[in-house]
Amino acid sequence: MAGPSSSTGTHVAERIGYITRVQSFSACHRLHSTNLSDEDNKIIFGKCNNPNGHGHNYKVEVTVRGKIDRVTGMVMNLTDLKQCIEDVIMIPLDHKNLDKDVPYFGNVVSTTENVAVYIWDNMVKVLPLLFEVKIHETDKNIVVYRGE
Repeated sequence: MAGPSSSTGTHVAERIGYITRVQSFSACHRLHSTNLSDEDNKIIFGKCNNPNGHGHNYKVEVTVRGKIDRVTGMVMNLTDLKQCIEDVIMIPLDHKNLDKDVPYFGNVVSTTENVAVYIWDNMVKVLPLLFEVKIHETDKNIVVYRGE
């Protein structure tokens, strides 16, 4: 069976769109690996190994990829995307100590790379169209993760 056609009878290609929603959250952490000595942690992580931790105002960009529905004109409803971000990022991470309040980081160093993996692993469970998680730790430090 042929796909939908335009008024001229030619095939209309499926259109693929990308939607990105940006959200900010604040959290503190300490970069420290239990697999390293205290001295090695200090050498590798420097001031980010401060025993009392430090904080960031993270900016997260969640991007989905999918077919643009011919009826609704949407890849997905942005209200649904917003709710996924609330459930997966804001509730568990915002205004938290990542190392003490998020069980995942009990034995995983809370680098921004690992925060991106944590978000991906939890987001992809509720958002199959997930394409990319981008985290701005600072204005100059950005991590991108695509589930690889």
